[in-house]
Amino acid sequence: MDGGQLIARSIAAQGVRFAFTLCGGHISPILSGFKANGVRVVDVRHEANAVFAADAVARLTGVPGVAAVTAGPGLTNTITAVKNAAMAQSPLVLLGGSAPTVLKGRGALQDIDQMALMQPLVKWMGSVKRIKQIPGLVAEAFRQARSGVPGPVFLECPIDVLYPQALVREWYGDAAGKNPKTIGQKLLKRYLNWHLDRMFSGSDAVQPATDVGTVPYPGHTGSELQRVQRALKGAERPLILVGSQCLLDAPSAEGLAKALRRLGIPAYLSGMARGLLGAADPLLLRHKRRNALKEADVVVLAGVPSDFRLDYGNHVRRSAKLIGINRSRQDLNLNRRPDIGVLGDPGDFLRALAAAAPERPADQPVRAAWTGWLEQLRARDQTREANIDSQAEQADLVSAESGTRGINPVRLFRELNPMLPENSILVADGGDFVGTAAYTLHARGPLTWLDPGAFGTLGVGGGFALGAKCVRPDAEVWIIWGDGSSAYSLAEFDTFARHGLPVIGLVGNDACWAQIARDQVEILQDDVAVMLSHSDYDRVAQGYGGAGSRVDSLEQFMAAVPQAQRAAREGHPYLLNAIIGKTEFRKGSISM
Repeated sequence: MDGGQLIARSIAAQGVRFAFTLCGGHISPILSGFKANGVRVVDVRHEANAVFAADAVARLTGVPGVAAVTAGPGLTNTITAVKNAAMAQSPLVLLGGSAPTVLKGRGALQDIDQMALMQPLVKWMGSVKRIKQIPGLVAEAFRQARSGVPGPVFLECPIDVLYPQALVREWYGDAAGKNPKTIGQKLLKRYLNWHLDRMFSGSDAVQPATDVGTVPYPGHTGSELQRVQRALKGAERPLILVGSQCLLDAPSAEGLAKALRRLGIPAYLSGMARGLLGAADPLLLRHKRRNALKEADVVVLAGVPSDFRLDYGNHVRRSAKLIGINRSRQDLNLNRRPDIGVLGDPGDFLRALAAAAPERPADQPVRAAWTGWLEQLRARDQTREANIDSQAEQADLVSAESGTRGINPVRLFRELNPMLPENSILVADGGDFVGTAAYTLHARGPLTWLDPGAFGTLGVGGGFALGAKCVRPDAEVWIIWGDGSSAYSLAEFDTFARHGLPVIGLVGNDACWAQIARDQVEILQDDVAVMLSHSDYDRVAQGYGGAGSRVDSLEQFMAAVPQAQRAAREGHPYLLNAIIGKTEFRKGSISM
């Protein structure tokens, strides 16, 4: 069995169903092996999108996603996506081709020190040197990706360990010469034969590892459960913030939602936890989180670090009892040490905490003592919703400076929200337009919202949507794109069309990098590098084999949405190029 086939079979044995790639001669045997072993190969138009797609698969299934890229520039093109996965704690396995084992550092095609490049970005890395190492290295890669704090890993696959032995021996025979004459030529041939014998030794008997194995990560203790139970029992105004880390065990999402309902703590959801409680659960809060944190007397951070999103811990008042649950010791104690710190999986902990919680009547979402607190929070939420409704009253806006007419983005999302089916998955990729969507579009259920995470990466849209549609082919997958961010992955409409993955893209086109422009122009009185054009993104999608339309008014948009949904049901990716107006909805959104 050649190395490419062995890698593919070993990965298939881990439960992997999809592999994302941009082809290259260094990795062709792996891709052929995937196809032969029932792993669907989806080839993209940029390597970063292969990694983003693998990231999305990992988030939605809990099984590490897999991307394979060729050597050198193929690998360097993935760096942003790999770092995004690391910061989002997404388990994925990146396979990278490389120069032949004996030619590294000698000027071979696309030969760079890939291990040094990847070392700061990944949890673990390995390099195949002998065929019989492959099953163990693949198994270790998957174990490392999922264990402890999950993240990306890298496995380097030199070209000469991937191709059939007879062909590789022929290549090396040509390099050494058929009939060596000089002592140097004879020594080279002897060395190359020794090297090949060692590299292929045992390859006839080696088999892929079939044992997926257990995934080690820190676990909580009974005493920690009891301490948190006592803190909640004495609470008058508790609050819980649920983050992406709670959803690492994706198949347990529904069980986690039941646990939160049984605990009955007013909840804010972020990242992959958006949608966990559905769109209208009485415990679910969306607005004025900072105010709530300042008023709460017990705050639970479940898989949420005290980073810039919580003003480095300052959003929680100092007199409150802070409870932190996190797999990462660093994140658990980041910027502010919790009063009760639990180094463990937050999803596991919340399920165990709920199992010991007392039952409540079905019509009582929280404990009786917390009813007034919940009503106070929900009243403030409703006030904010009414404020958003008032900002959505105008269907279209006219720019005072240019006279350009565009759709009010707040109204656009208010109208789109009820048109989304229960099985929709929303992919967020942008700044201002996506920020508006986050306040106005409601994720329908667990694992139905995908955003980059703490790195704030632009360009995740095409790859995330690709992975989501592969995992859930019956879902209506939407990319919410800013016009700036859309250009990073718009070419993946070609991939959607070729692979029969009908995604819907919605571009908020205000001809501007609006999130940057708003503060830059006001503070610096300069619009340098923030202006774009009202480009025909819909025509680009059509050129790549999809369908699309430009909509200049709310009326046109409302007519085009059913058309896009119908096209997607019929198997055609569709792009809505919505010309939007400028609002002050997200004024002052710059972060430090």
